[in-house]
Amino acid sequence: MGTTSHRFDGFFKSEFRVNEAVGRSVSYVRDGKLLGGNSGFAHIGTYRFDGEEIAVEVTSRRHNFGAAHQSLLGSDVSTIAVTGRAVGNAFCFEGGSPQMPNATFRSVMTPLDESELAAPGTIGEGGISNGLYSIHLKILDGMPGGLTGVMLLNDGRIVGGDAFFYYLGSYSSAGGRWKGQMVNQEHTPARGEDPVFGGHEIGIGFSGTCDAEGGTLEGTALAGKRSIRFEAELKLICAA
Repeated sequence: MGTTSHRFDGFFKSEFRVNEAVGRSVSYVRDGKLLGGNSGFAHIGTYRFDGEEIAVEVTSRRHNFGAAHQSLLGSDVSTIAVTGRAVGNAFCFEGGSPQMPNATFRSVMTPLDESELAAPGTIGEGGISNGLYSIHLKILDGMPGGLTGVMLLNDGRIVGGDAFFYYLGSYSSAGGRWKGQMVNQEHTPARGEDPVFGGHEIGIGFSGTCDAEGGTLEGTALAGKRSIRFEAELKLICAA
């Protein structure tokens, strides 16, 4: 199975609890850094190994100010410190936050399958920057619904997601333009939460503009036999 340091690397879904309240997110961990989040918050952190134990420090920062997206820790910006170790195929953590000193924070991180991650696209001068972005996607043609989450762009590859879905894809970018494709899949059943995308593996193609602070895109999502047009906006949260 390898040591903890070799296994705690890559793309994960997380389920976390603050006392009895439950939340979920996605995270990408590599080279001592953790970047991820969900529909309401971005998670930016670091980690280190002490033998088989892992110490993680994360800042949770709100990117969606809608009333439906409230912090389990009661703050738009929270800091969390946890320690944990491998338990089977997952990693279990426990700790706390100074924003809620009497609460216990627990989380379980489980690896997501990255085997469908496409080969990276090409990046030229004036291409979109590597970093963690918020993405707010709106469905067009008068249909209700959309998605909000986080997206990590890194040298032509895409990983991201939210509390129910995760994205894998690739992009090419230069001269203030970018285009790409990705697959949106469930990591937690979402049919009751999202009637448009829930229960489907979604293929997405897109193109749009970009600058130093983010980008826009338009494209088509294929959900089963339905073709859904959408537009989205990305805003840079932190460079990577």
